Amino acid sequence: MSPRIVLGVGGGIAAYKACELLRLFTESGHRVRVVPTASALHFVGAATWSALSGQPVADDVWSDVHEVPHVRLGQQADLVVVAPATTDLLARAAHGLADDLLTNTLLTARCPIVLAPAMHTEMWEHPATVANVATLRSRGVRVVEPAVGRLTGMDTGKGRLPDPAELFAVARRVLTRGAAAPADLTGKHVLVTAGGTREPLDPVRFLGNRSSGKQGYAFARAAVARGARVTLVSANVALPEPAGVDLVRVGTTAELRDATLTAAGGADVVVMAAAPADFRPATYATGKIKKSDDGGAPTIELVANPDIAAELGKHRRPEQVLVVFAAETSDAEANGRAKLARKRADLIVINEVGPDRVFGADTNAATVIGADGSASRMPEQSKEDLADGVWDLIVSRLAGRPG
Repeated sequence: MSPRIVLGVGGGIAAYKACELLRLFTESGHRVRVVPTASALHFVGAATWSALSGQPVADDVWSDVHEVPHVRLGQQADLVVVAPATTDLLARAAHGLADDLLTNTLLTARCPIVLAPAMHTEMWEHPATVANVATLRSRGVRVVEPAVGRLTGMDTGKGRLPDPAELFAVARRVLTRGAAAPADLTGKHVLVTAGGTREPLDPVRFLGNRSSGKQGYAFARAAVARGARVTLVSANVALPEPAGVDLVRVGTTAELRDATLTAAGGADVVVMAAAPADFRPATYATGKIKKSDDGGAPTIELVANPDIAAELGKHRRPEQVLVVFAAETSDAEANGRAKLARKRADLIVINEVGPDRVFGADTNAATVIGADGSASRMPEQSKEDLADGVWDLIVSRLAGRPG
C-alpha cells in the first residue's frame, strides 16, 4: 500500500514551493492529502491543491464532519510534513492548540512529523521561536533548519524554505526508516565534511581528486532526518544544498582544516567524509605555467598538507565520536585498520575504489571497523542507506559516552 502523507501548508509566501513538493510526492506513488491553513489559501487556492493531489482540500474541522477528518487524517497518516511552517504555526503546534484542521492533525498524528520553517530572519531568531522549536524537537518532531538566501522583498538571511527536492529527500529518508524509528540524533550537533579539495598550481590549474561528495552529503541528509543539527563543510562538489544544514563552503585543504576545527569544537559527532588532498604545490605560480620551447614538462615540487583527521583525533573531547574514511585500492582492510589507529578515531569507513567503483556513483559498499575491534560489512546499496547504517553504529557509541 502506498504511504499516506499529510502535507500541511502554512500561510507564508513560500507556500507556492509546496506545490512542487506535492508533485514529487504524488509522482513517486504517495497518497497525499493537503491540509492548508486559512492564511495559506491566500497564497495558493484550494483548487490548485485539489487538482495536484487528486484529493479534497479543507482547512477547517467543519467540512466532511461525518468522516471526522480532524482525527482521522492524523491517525491514518504515515508521515506529516508541513512546508512552510510559519512562526504562528510553530507557536500553535508547540503549545498544543487545535483551532484548525492542520493543528488538530498534528495533535492526533502518531507517525513522524517533519516541519520546515520559513520566515524572516528576525522571526526565526526571536527567543519565542527558538523556545517553540526546542519544545517541538524535545517531543521528537523533526524541525528542518531553514536555508540562507533571498527572503520576501529585498531581505536576505536565514529563513528561506529549503529546495522542495531536498525536503522530499528528508521526508523519503524518514519514511524509509519507518514510523517506529526515533529521531535519535535530536539535541546532537553533527559535523560532516564532504567533497574533494583543490590545491591551486597556477591561475588555471589545480591538484585535486575524483571525490563527488555524494557520500558525505548522504550522511548530512540522514542526520537531518534523524533530528540532528548539522554543519556541513563542503569542498568542491556539484550537488544541491541539502535541506536543514548549515553549509560552509571551502576550496583548499587549509580552508577545510580551519572550518572543520572551528565547527568541531562544539560537535557531538564528526564525520570526516571529505577527501582532502594529501599534497599541495610548494609554490603558486601567479601566471599560467607554459611548456618549454622543446615541449618539456616543468618539475613541480610538492609539500604535505596537514592531517586534519589526526589533529581532530589528538585533541577531541572524550564524549565526541570521530568517524574517518579510507579510500583504498589494495589491502583495504589492513590499511584501514592502520589508519584508524593513527587517527585515534572511533570508526573508519573503508571503501575499495577504482575507475569504476564509488566515485560519482549513487551506490556504495563499505567495511566499517571500530576502535573496539568490531567489523561491519555493508553490501552494495544506496549511499543514503549506507549512511543510515553507519549512523546506527554511531548512535550506539554515543549512548555510552559521558554527557
